[in-house]
Amino acid sequence: MKKIIAVAVAIALLATSAYCGPPFGQAVAVTPSDTTDLANGPTQSIFVGGTGTLTVDMYNGGTVQFTAVPAGTTIPIKVKRIRATGTSATAIVAFL
Repeated sequence: MKKIIAVAVAIALLATSAYCGPPFGQAVAVTPSDTTDLANGPTQSIFVGGTGTLTVDMYNGGTVQFTAVPAGTTIPIKVKRIRATGTSATAIVAFL
C-alpha cells in the first residue's frame, strides 16, 4: 500500500510542478551559434531565462524551433547546438 501512495504522490507532484529534472553535473551559459556545437557536449536539459523562441539542433539530428517559450522554463531535451538564427530567448543555460 505504501508504494501505491508514494507513486500517487510523485505523479501529483509532477503534474503540478515545473520540470526540474535529475541532478545535473554542470550548468553552462549558452551563446547561440549557427556554426559551433556546444563546447561541453550535448545537453540533458535547457533553461530559458528570458521569454522567446529557441531553435536547436537535436543530438541525433534535425532542427527544432520552440516558439513563445516562457521565462523560467526548463526543457528536457538533448541538443548539440543552440542556433543564433531563429533564437530570441535570452539567459539560456545548458544543463549537462
